[in-house]
Amino acid sequence: MHPDTTPSALDVDVTADVEALYSDGITARKGAFGVDWADRLREDVDAAFEEALSRPGGAVGRGPHRYYVEIHPEQIRGFVDLVDHPWVRSVCAAVLGPDYRIVEIGFDVPLEGAVNQPWHRDFPMPEETRAERRLTSLAFNVTTVDTTDDMGPFEIAPGTQWDDGPEFEHGMFPPKAHYGRYAERAVRKYPQRGDISVRTALTIHRGTTNRSRLSRPVLVLGVDGPEADNGERHDLAVTHGFWERLPERVRRHLDCPVVDELVPVTQKHTIEGLVMGDA
Repeated sequence: MHPDTTPSALDVDVTADVEALYSDGITARKGAFGVDWADRLREDVDAAFEEALSRPGGAVGRGPHRYYVEIHPEQIRGFVDLVDHPWVRSVCAAVLGPDYRIVEIGFDVPLEGAVNQPWHRDFPMPEETRAERRLTSLAFNVTTVDTTDDMGPFEIAPGTQWDDGPEFEHGMFPPKAHYGRYAERAVRKYPQRGDISVRTALTIHRGTTNRSRLSRPVLVLGVDGPEADNGERHDLAVTHGFWERLPERVRRHLDCPVVDELVPVTQKHTIEGLVMGDA
């Protein structure tokens, strides 16, 4: 924990959450929001997804019947509620330091027919993590549905955030010879509306087969520490009017251009997307 973000200096004592992130690679705050808030989030995500599918480059594949869409903060009515939640602020400050930066807002949508993804991490391991065993970014997930086992729940292999080696394809995809170890460790997560989870995206994980007839949209909030560069892969922007209405303590952490008019995000077809398409 950073020396200037000791428990007494934070809104919430997140000592146990920081320990969980360094040991398991994931932790959560159950019931952070009410069901009504989560239902409004679902409405906004559904609207953004429909818009994204209507134009070229609006959504990128993450495997069969599985999509990712990056959006702008003001497309989500609860954006400030989320990033200014005391637990979210405290976890970010404790793990990443007081100068953390919000660099990504988007959502994953596994539809009916989505299949098991290959085990993966979301980006190659940064040198700070490899050399110092220090986390430099976090990914918060907020479900828009009450997750059940047939909906293709998120599956994670606790403790694998430190796994490394030249055999990882693109630094992200471990060889299939490692899959048995991940299967032994695997834990499926069943978040309910109003829950927030946070993880290091280095922990090996995958989406599983959606056997239901329902989609399972999940909001993603990406946060970097000062030394991380994930923001270079994202196109976050806000309008002047939105910026002016934001609390100063949110503006302080929002790393993006302030523009006259928003341009819909064209998704980047990353290596991850291409490999996931072969899953």
